[in-house]
This record gives sequence, C-alpha cells and structure tokens, in this order.
Amino acid sequence: MSETPSSAPASRAGISRRRLFGAVGAGAALAGAGAVVGRVTAPGTDAGHAGTVPFRGPHQAGIVTPAQDRMHFVAFDVTTDDREEVIALLRRWTEMAERMTAGREATEDGATGEGPYHPPTDTGEALDLDASQLTLTIGFGPSLFDRFGLSDRKPAALQDLPHFPADNLDPARSGGDIAIQACANDPQVAVHAVRNLARVAFGTASVRWSQLGFGRTSSTSTSQQTPRNLFGFKDGTNNLKAEDPASLAESVWVDADDDQAWLAGGTYLVARRIRMLIEQWDRAVLQEQEQVIGRTKREGAPLGKTGEFDELDLESKGPDGPFVPVDAHVRLASAQHLGGLKILRRGYNFTDGSDGFGHLDAGLFFIAFCRNPLEQFVPMQRELARRDALNEYIQHVGSAVFACPAGPAPGEYWGQALFEA
Repeated sequence: MSETPSSAPASRAGISRRRLFGAVGAGAALAGAGAVVGRVTAPGTDAGHAGTVPFRGPHQAGIVTPAQDRMHFVAFDVTTDDREEVIALLRRWTEMAERMTAGREATEDGATGEGPYHPPTDTGEALDLDASQLTLTIGFGPSLFDRFGLSDRKPAALQDLPHFPADNLDPARSGGDIAIQACANDPQVAVHAVRNLARVAFGTASVRWSQLGFGRTSSTSTSQQTPRNLFGFKDGTNNLKAEDPASLAESVWVDADDDQAWLAGGTYLVARRIRMLIEQWDRAVLQEQEQVIGRTKREGAPLGKTGEFDELDLESKGPDGPFVPVDAHVRLASAQHLGGLKILRRGYNFTDGSDGFGHLDAGLFFIAFCRNPLEQFVPMQRELARRDALNEYIQHVGSAVFACPAGPAPGEYWGQALFEA
C-alpha cells in the first residue's frame, strides 16, 4: 500500500494466494502476533518525540503535523436533541484538549485534587508523562447536519462514501456524528486524551466505535523517513508534505469560495479500516508481492528504478511488459494515472487480536485529508476497487467521512464557526 489502498476482486493472472491459503488450511496463526499487544512506550523522552504541538492556529493540528507514532481514533454518536448541550460539550472538550496537548491534566489538579470523596476529573494515567507531541483533531460527520438546525450549513461534499466493489463494511465500525483523532508518540498519552473526552461526554454523546493504531504508515514531513506497513513495504512515498504549502492549498485546505464559509481553512477526513489478509500475503513469493505493489520491497523503488524517490515511470517496458504492471497498486493510485489527483495520507497499522478463525485481525487504518472527497478520494478509490491487484489481499471493513473545521482562534471552541455562523 505504497500510495492508497482499496478493495475488490483482482483480475491478476496466476495462482490465487487466497485459494492456496484455503488449501493449506485456515488454522494457521501468525507466530509472534502478541509482540504488538499491550502498552509499548514510544520514545516519549527522546528529543524528536517529546514536547508539545500548538493547539490553536489557522489549521487544526494533527493534519500536516509530522505524523506521530501512535493514534487513538474515536467516533461519537450525539445522544441529545439539545443544541446548547452540544455546544457546551464542544466548549468543555476544547478546554480539555488545549490542556492535554500542552502536557497538563484534563482539568486543573483533576487526578487527585478533588479530594478523597469525589471522583477524579482526570483519570490520571498520563501523570508524569510528557505531552509526546499529542494532537487532537475534530471532525463532524454527515449525520450531525440532519439535526440542530444545521442542514443549510452542510457542505455538498460531505456525504457518506458510496459502496465500492467488494466493500464488506461493518456498520458498527462506520459513520458517526463527531470524530476525534488523537495522535502522540506515547500510546498512553493518546488513550488518556480520548478516555477523558469520552468520559465527560456522558449524556450528550456516546462512543460509536474507536480504533487504536501504531507505527504510522505515512510521512507528512520531509524530515521523516517513509515507514512500512504490515505487508513490509514502504508506504506513502509520494505523500503530500507540510513543506509544500502550494500543494496543500490545492489538494487539502478548503477555500472560503468552495462551499460553506464556516469550513474555510479546514479539510475533509476520510477514514477506512482496511483488513490485511496477512496469512495469504505471507505465502506469496517476493516477485508476486513486488508486482502487486509496483515497488521493490527493500528500497521502495518503482519497478525498473533503483531509488525510492525515483520518478514513477508508467511507460517504460521490459521484455515481459511494463516494468510497473497495469494492475499494480502504485500505478493505479498515482497522480500520473489519476490526472493529477492527490490526497494527504495519515494512516496507521493496527492489530486487534484474532478473528476467531486463527487469523490475525490486522491491517491499515487509512486516514486521508482532502479538499473534496467526492472529487479526490472517491474517483481514486473507485479506480483501485475495480482494478488493483492488491485487492486479493485486503478488504475494507469500516468507512467514515468528516468535515474538519479550521483551527480554533484564541477564545474559540471547536466548531464555533459552524454553530454560531
């Protein structure tokens, strides 16, 4: 998944690794799967991983911020019909988020200062931990705009994603009224943030679904090396970067003239939970893996080239046809193939135990930010869903889209421009 993953039946010639796996038997479990289970402390004390990220600014943090190592993503359903209660929650969340991203308790002396006969107002598991570059990013789902008098402020591009070929979406892992993305270099810091925000939402909003992620699968800054996904390939080599503001303005940030003025300076977040069929992939020979992806496994170079950042050449051919196969993932996801379409990727690996059949429930929690999901992500995913050879080894099982407002100015709360425009 070096560029952007997808799902659908593949047309690649040759032996199906899925059929091969079925012949071998479904009882094989991935050895060492427990290696990523439990709390593994990220290097929060290292110079490159400690410190704080400003909470306020023209854009929300956690979008072009250099991608941290860990993520906790949560989607909420709003359970009240009272608009003022929603606004009160957003105000409270904003105060808590600003404190926690600065490395402070969610409330002043909240872990112990309420006294022995009161529940703490901070759960305490992040005491003594550095802020670890925690960022918190909020987005509003299409369903929220059907309530609270917001229908005339719903952007035209904010629509539930269409069903793509071979999608196997779980409604319990899809959608939501509000989403919060917590990213940090210590998993406990990210979990603490989501836990405390969810705790104070009681009576106003409830958790619909959530996802933990580790090992970022993209770089959002030129200062970062390209990471690898659970298939062992470098992922997101051609991703947009924070150091390219012109491309971000073109492909990520919503302009005031695009549609709704309240969303100016914001963006859209697309989330897709992509199950990787690990056992099938691990039985594929290296040549098959590289042709499916379209890059070499060790260097990450486009097939036919030697360096990771060598330009993708879709025209060059060898004795057996194009160096980069016509159904290779990187070809179909490339800007060259898609007429210049680009998105900003910010995904994470995940492992959620086994599926009850001896297979690892693992994959990529794909997150992308774009200026218009209907004009960028949907055509990209539609092309991948129809033709990508990678579809034999993955399946999309969760999906959501959210509108993320601009960063809050001093004194503003999350979403104020939406609710008070």
